[in-house]
Amino acid sequence: MSKAIGALTFCLCLFYFVAAGAQERARIGWAAMTASHTPLWVAQEKGMFMKQGLAAETIFFGAGPPAMQALVAGDLDIVVMSIIPTFIDHIISAANITTPELLRGKVGSVNRQGSISDMGLRLSLKRLGIDPEKDVRIVSAGGNPERLAAISNGLAQFTIMNEPFIKEAERLGFRDLVNMATLKIPLHGNGVVTREAIIKAKRPVIAKFVRALTEAIHFVKADKEATKAVIAKYTKLSDPEGLERTYKNYTAVLPEIPYADPAGMKTLLDDMAPKNPKAAAADPKSFVDASFVQEMESSGFIKQLYRR
Repeated sequence: MSKAIGALTFCLCLFYFVAAGAQERARIGWAAMTASHTPLWVAQEKGMFMKQGLAAETIFFGAGPPAMQALVAGDLDIVVMSIIPTFIDHIISAANITTPELLRGKVGSVNRQGSISDMGLRLSLKRLGIDPEKDVRIVSAGGNPERLAAISNGLAQFTIMNEPFIKEAERLGFRDLVNMATLKIPLHGNGVVTREAIIKAKRPVIAKFVRALTEAIHFVKADKEATKAVIAKYTKLSDPEGLERTYKNYTAVLPEIPYADPAGMKTLLDDMAPKNPKAAAADPKSFVDASFVQEMESSGFIKQLYRR
């Protein structure tokens, strides 16, 4: 894994207004239609990027690998993978699968090979004592609706899924088999990914982005109804119970001071190690740039924002 990819987290700073003419441009990719991107959606919908002097172009990718490829190719400045510190998806199965042990010999579906859903499912299976390479077969099926269809059609017997789609799975008669959050797998998905060269060349742009995103995190925690409206817009969910479950599921794990956890980066490196020996020897801390958090936390803005 190249050290040209640096993982950032973000923190808080004093808000300020800038003239529209002073705005700097940034191309931001986000991967997979999941409510873990709620702070990004809020920052876009509520004008927080503009407030920080950033003309942000957000670009949706169906899965993480193509977004990362675009970043490496120089087509993006930033990729938002997921702003949470662990996996909070669930393993959903056909109704006749009543325990994780019964997953052996079955077919599981993910968004695509190499995606965060693929990694999450494989790591969770390992925690459950199931070898994802030998005990099951994992296939690519697409987004959440496509994966539900795969189970309905018998093409797969289990998958990984998040709110608000868990409620839909239950409505269809599928089983909510495992809450992956209970497995407590560290995940470096609580921040922003960019290249080291971009940090050096565009540090003010990155700083503006993380300030806007951090303000959005506060908004998510402070204004439930407005946040649920944003989630509904992007996920096309209109069911009040589903929106409430989605909101609670994600806000419960959003950190107010979102430092990166090197253990989460180690999870990624360990997952890569069997195919890339360099990953096994890499230092997780070398991929984490905590300076944005440190600089902004020292401003005292977190206390001001949360009025402590």
